Amino acid sequence: MFPPFPCCASEEDSRTSRRRYQERKLRMLSFWRDGIERQLAALTAAINTLEAQMRRDQPLDPQD
Repeated sequence: MFPPFPCCASEEDSRTSRRRYQERKLRMLSFWRDGIERQLAALTAAINTLEAQMRRDQPLDPQD
């Protein structure tokens, strides 16, 4: 993570290294978010389907 000899590393190298770390972290978090969004979409679809089935299967009003 850190350069082997911090006394020899330039400030520009540390800025570049930090920037690369932040970009990798952003890609990882975006990847996680995309997966969670897919799971949420699947759950929403399953809930909607189940609600539609429950409405469809409700017994008719006995007064009719």
